[in-house]
Amino acid sequence: MNEVDARPIPCPYCGETIEILIDCSISAQNYIEDCEVCCRPISFAVRVDEHGYADVSASHEDE
Repeated sequence: MNEVDARPIPCPYCGETIEILIDCSISAQNYIEDCEVCCRPISFAVRVDEHGYADVSASHEDE
């Protein structure tokens, strides 16, 4: 598996699909990134399993 994975994710605010890059060499990540369309802050939680598969959740910053 690649160390960096591009993943399409729907914005929890505007619903538009944006593409994020995930560093699969890090098993657990939490970060905030602005939506490229509506510019609102999205909170991302990423968990990468032992096989390199990333589970990504996106939510409003205040959830």
